[in-house]
Amino acid sequence: MSADTKPEKPVVLLTGATGYIGGRMIEPLQGATWQLRCTGRSAERLRSRVDSATEVVVADALDRESLDEALRGVHSAFYLLHSMGEGAGFEGRELLAATNFAAAARCAGVQRIIYLGGLGAGGDLSAHLTSRQNVGRILADSGIQTIEFRSSIIIGSGSLSFEIVRALVHRLPVMITPKWVNTPTQPIAVEDVVSYLMAALETSDPRSRIYEIGGPDVTTYGGMLTEYARQLGRRRLMIPVPLLTPWLSSLWLGLVTPVHAKVGRELIESIRNETTVRDHSAQEAFGIEPLSLEVALARALEAERTG
Repeated sequence: MSADTKPEKPVVLLTGATGYIGGRMIEPLQGATWQLRCTGRSAERLRSRVDSATEVVVADALDRESLDEALRGVHSAFYLLHSMGEGAGFEGRELLAATNFAAAARCAGVQRIIYLGGLGAGGDLSAHLTSRQNVGRILADSGIQTIEFRSSIIIGSGSLSFEIVRALVHRLPVMITPKWVNTPTQPIAVEDVVSYLMAALETSDPRSRIYEIGGPDVTTYGGMLTEYARQLGRRRLMIPVPLLTPWLSSLWLGLVTPVHAKVGRELIESIRNETTVRDHSAQEAFGIEPLSLEVALARALEAERTG
């Protein structure tokens, strides 16, 4: 089915369908009362992930003209794109992609954009979190209703943050830990993130809103390491080294985890920022009861074991 076909059901566009969150959105969207359209740079990769009723349109948010077909006839669009993994200059690419998408969505008459960004407050945010929040502002400035969810660390097998926890616990009985492992954070299970994103499709509130989302537990990276190790039945010794810089930390992560040093450095710069929920209106608006850290880690561990 092409984007020119006019389906009976409203069309929802899923960007980032081959990514971590986007990939988990496919199944619930295919079972919903929407006509799902997925977009990405590779039609082959997309078609291997979706059913025959799902539309596939090749587009690149860095190419403004390529977005026109993808957005034609769309009622609501999930914006789940990011460029941190593509190396230096990711901030510029993210802002250009958001600017292109906002302009194309406005021209196409899109009624709602749903975006997943990052928690963090204050004037000293990392480049990654600053870019995430700037993207949200660009989308909202389009004049289209924009629902932005800001989350902290997402707990789930395959999540970059969770994979760091997993690799450190599995590989290091004794860890040299920088001071960023003590920064307060409020992780959320990936299942709850998907629930919030799906719920945004059905909201009757016509306003653009920013919702902060997190699980019920405020912890630290060190706390997650300790709890994950406990669930594995392992003891891990953490030795704090307060002078370990983000650059040295990223090299350290690169030696013992799947994280590339450049991505690791950007991620660590974000981890040093406190990412806790200050506004609890999301839970009130959507009625979602997030999983505890213990349960979220247990589910991620089970998913890891079962593949």
